Amino acid sequence: MTDDPLQSLLSTLDLSPAGNVGGQDVFTGGSQPEPLGRVFGGQVAAQALVAAQRTVGGGRDVHSLHSYFLRPGDLTIPITFTVDRIHDGRSFATRRTQASQDGVPIFSMIASFQTPDEGLDHQVHMPSGLPDPEDVPSDAELLSAVDNPVAQSWARRPFDMRHVPSPVFFSVEGDHVAHQAVWLKATGPLPDDADLHRAALLYASDYTLLEPIYRRHGVAFVTPGLKAASLDHAMWWHRPARVDEWLLYVQESPNAVGGRGLSLGRIYDRAGALVASVAQEGMVRVPRG
Repeated sequence: MTDDPLQSLLSTLDLSPAGNVGGQDVFTGGSQPEPLGRVFGGQVAAQALVAAQRTVGGGRDVHSLHSYFLRPGDLTIPITFTVDRIHDGRSFATRRTQASQDGVPIFSMIASFQTPDEGLDHQVHMPSGLPDPEDVPSDAELLSAVDNPVAQSWARRPFDMRHVPSPVFFSVEGDHVAHQAVWLKATGPLPDDADLHRAALLYASDYTLLEPIYRRHGVAFVTPGLKAASLDHAMWWHRPARVDEWLLYVQESPNAVGGRGLSLGRIYDRAGALVASVAQEGMVRVPRG
């Protein structure tokens, strides 16, 4: 595995074909190093999408997916991806991908693909009044100054991320509100492959989406006893975008109850086009007192 985080991501998304078993297309892939010892959810989701993309022809692009994180992944064990070609219609195709390790499922996804078409067009506008990414300190700058192995690892992520108003790594500054925004882009240029950019955007969409839940309750990542994990992830791609150019990820949490929190996200390009929408529910447990 390369020491460059972005090249490591690209290598991880380049799955190896492993034939066809029982009518299912099979692929295998490895994992990026993670300081907490388990596979990053955005990684396995992006790999599952790549596996499905490999089985779809005819210029059809993914427009939506719905997925569940079933078990924590083991960084030391290769991941096997099996793809069911559920449906191939005139305009749409549907694929189900299951990721497993040692025969045990860790992630399940169903995705829909569409041939580009014309139709009605509207969108919710990008929020105004937010600072430009050049005027916001990068998370990497803040984390690299912290003498902690987790902070040092997160400072070397393949995406440059910049929180508005500020991250919730060590404290929650300002009002305890259930919304935030994050500027993000890949740390270097990516190939001119639209499918790769869609998969990389899915990867990045899992980084910060639960944070509005933490922010609303004044809970920082370093809160003793905090336990959190993504339960599911849904995403809709609306318009083309490059992830090696600045994107604004606007996030809010409409609800938290029963040890679970729901977060919604909208991703815009810098010109204000709504690129994608995201939804995720996560387990969030904070010790009493």
